[in-house]
Amino acid sequence: MDNTTKELYDDFTKQFEDDIFEYDVENHDDLVEFLEFIKEYKPDVNEAEYQGREVKLNKPMAGDVKKFKVYVKNPKGNVVKVNFGHGGTSAKKAGEKTMRIKKDNPERKKAFRARHNCDSPGPRTGARYWSCKAW
Repeated sequence: MDNTTKELYDDFTKQFEDDIFEYDVENHDDLVEFLEFIKEYKPDVNEAEYQGREVKLNKPMAGDVKKFKVYVKNPKGNVVKVNFGHGGTSAKKAGEKTMRIKKDNPERKKAFRARHNCDSPGPRTGARYWSCKAW
């Protein structure tokens, strides 16, 4: 399964695990049929409403308060905004330079991942999870 298919399946099973007991996917045709069922049952699995507007879930984007932001669902099912990264527009307004991500440098990447304990990044609703995913 590719990442999009896995995310659709995971989101679907989390939201509707009480309604569905079991669904066997044995071959490609079963998978295609199952994905069509998911789209009909819940057409916008990766979209949700946050403060009255539609947002894409689990997709990092340029931030307003920090350098990046991402909308995720917390364990209660509410959509929350996670801000992460250095500064962003708040730093620019204060006259600070925003830091560049230099993840192509292996030494910096190793130091960042060790400093932020990226081996166990925590829940998706935390900034550390998304910072580690970006690195």
